[in-house]
Amino acid sequence: MLQNIDLEIPQGQVSCLIGPSGSGKSTLLRCMAFLEEATSGTITVNGEVLGFTENAQGVRERIAPAANRAIRAQIGMVFQQFNLWPHMTALGNVSEALKTVHKMSRKDAEERAMSQLVKVGLEGRAGHYPSQLSGGQQQRVAIARALALKPKIMLFDEPTSSLDPELTGEVLNVMRDLAAEGMTMVVVSHEIGFAATVGQQIAFLDHGKIVFTGPPKEVFRKPRNARLEQFLDTYLDRGASMLL
Repeated sequence: MLQNIDLEIPQGQVSCLIGPSGSGKSTLLRCMAFLEEATSGTITVNGEVLGFTENAQGVRERIAPAANRAIRAQIGMVFQQFNLWPHMTALGNVSEALKTVHKMSRKDAEERAMSQLVKVGLEGRAGHYPSQLSGGQQQRVAIARALALKPKIMLFDEPTSSLDPELTGEVLNVMRDLAAEGMTMVVVSHEIGFAATVGQQIAFLDHGKIVFTGPPKEVFRKPRNARLEQFLDTYLDRGASMLL
């Protein structure tokens, strides 16, 4: 259960949520995307309230559905599992929502979809089905699918957790490119090296609370918060702090 969360995601920066399993990282990310409804508090996206407003007395009112959909459309999300349609090619997976949700013509949808596959280095796999792609390639298709909808914010929920180290690198490189382009990103990850070198804001969660927030040089330098120190010492790549 999340408790007393107060977090601002800077526009154009990469914010990484780290912490032990069960600390609330994925729940917080899902609340940001309104895939889970928070029971209190307010979430704003570019100044617009998402989901519910709450007055001084704690009374909550649901935002009008049309307004809520418009706000959620600004957010793209990539999950741990790729969630690709097995009966569609990579191009079909990326273009489908453009045709069915955005009512784009097949030609225009596929042109935009192909441009996103080029972006993630998969133009040569556009006609392949998920079963013909590696895990890293499938996750890159999932990223392309989210980017095709032109979100202003990208949320990543442990996107490399099911991949081996080599395939993990493929996905992290795409995310590094997005960061370099100035995409606003919130990343839940156990890849501490990625958080240390790409993240511009790090939030450490434990038992549903944000224990420490700051830039990497503050989070990874010593002396640290005692609980954060204990957490980092469990990772083989805890030397990532030396990269700063």
